[in-house]
Amino acid sequence: MKRSAGILMPITSLPSPYGIGTMGKNAREFVDFLVEARQTYWQILPIGPTSYGDSPYSSFSSYAGNPYMIDLDDLAGQGLLKKSEYRKLYWGTNPQYVDYEAIYNSRFIVLRKAAGRLIKTHFEELQAFIYKEKKWLKDYAMYMAVKNSLNNIALEEWPKPLRTRQPEAMAKAEKELHDDILFYEAVQYMFFDQWNRLKKYANDRGILIIGDLPIYAAKDSADVWASPEQFQLNRAGRPKEVAGVPPDAFSEDGQLWGNPLYHWDRMKKDGYSWWIGRIAQQLRFYDVLRIDHFRGFESYFAIPAQDTTAKNGRWRKGPGANLFKIIELTLGKQEIIAEDLGVLTPAVYQMLDKTGYPGMKVLQFAFDGRKDNEYLLHNHVKNSIIYVGTHDNDTIMGWMNNSADRSSVQQAKEYLHLDAREGYNWGFIRAAYMSPANVAIVTMQDLLGLGSEGRINTPSTLGNNWQWRYAGKTFDKRIARKLAKMADCYSRIPSEEE
Repeated sequence: MKRSAGILMPITSLPSPYGIGTMGKNAREFVDFLVEARQTYWQILPIGPTSYGDSPYSSFSSYAGNPYMIDLDDLAGQGLLKKSEYRKLYWGTNPQYVDYEAIYNSRFIVLRKAAGRLIKTHFEELQAFIYKEKKWLKDYAMYMAVKNSLNNIALEEWPKPLRTRQPEAMAKAEKELHDDILFYEAVQYMFFDQWNRLKKYANDRGILIIGDLPIYAAKDSADVWASPEQFQLNRAGRPKEVAGVPPDAFSEDGQLWGNPLYHWDRMKKDGYSWWIGRIAQQLRFYDVLRIDHFRGFESYFAIPAQDTTAKNGRWRKGPGANLFKIIELTLGKQEIIAEDLGVLTPAVYQMLDKTGYPGMKVLQFAFDGRKDNEYLLHNHVKNSIIYVGTHDNDTIMGWMNNSADRSSVQQAKEYLHLDAREGYNWGFIRAAYMSPANVAIVTMQDLLGLGSEGRINTPSTLGNNWQWRYAGKTFDKRIARKLAKMADCYSRIPSEEE
């Protein structure tokens, strides 16, 4: 990755009159804003269909797209909807936050109408799409249809014949739920159509998209249902141990994520085909792929499934760099970013070095008083991505005023020469752009100078996350010009030859 810059902005955080950001007009306008700001990258969060808790890191599928992101006005422009069918529905009242309950209650009513027209008017195109995506689409659509027929209960609670995919039960469900299965397939057709057009719009204007892949599949997902042999499950199809991270200075109980763990030995025997398929799908979506919790490939934390905290977990060996060597041999050299945050061991550093992937530096983590802190600017390396903060951090203004202790704030002020007249957020952004790291990424909230009200996620909490939205109707050209000037000053505008 050449010396350049980008902005982290979730699609769901884009402005929209219908309660949540989508892949329509406002997404294209954001691309135009990136171009004016002389950016190279648009980084987003995972785009899979979200489950309970609305986290993009907990998806019903590693392959499918999120129905919430389908733009309704674009569907109307294609003749698949009438504006009167959705403009007066309730989408929430606060343009700064997503009301997921309102979205859930209204969105599928509208999409069923659009899907009905799509099936009637574009049946051949839909069938061609279904055939092209057959390796994953039928399982996903059937999973969602069965789940819907069971009042959306979790996979673990499904009747055993369906949970364990017994042939007779599967054949019966496929027949009885035919129309609903076709609906979910049609929704994916609409998603892929809009996504491909948005990505082309961005790429044609020199903007590359950085996507994000959670290391684990959700317990309640088509991934686990369709490929149970890839996971550490018992005979009843339930996890023996689950994922998380151990207790640390921030959490005395650790973090209990609850995802089923991979059966790495079995995966290795078949050449990691499941992972190759998963990565290949993500690379269809994105130009660059960030892989979350990268240290989990070297060793992963396994917690007894019945436990309520992560205290009794233990480390187990992962596949290491060998997995990524095989992925590269199969898919070719790809642009991948390793999320290498947290407490790392020498073995993790060795694995990262073997892959050659750039790791992450987060400026908020730099100010603990240690001069050898790897996140301080003078310790950065070129083969890395510098973030002012990520989706898991408070905003800079929130960090300065609320989250950080006074000694950290004072160190940041002195080290970065922060000036309130410039704006503490812009002081951090300037520092990130000065870094030796090849790529500098800034969140949209920090460009806007928002406080903690702009924070999008607080790890290990449920509720009030993933809701922030950009409230403006247009993107501020003054910010674009200021960022463009800074990108030019610190040589973060790649030449056309590069």
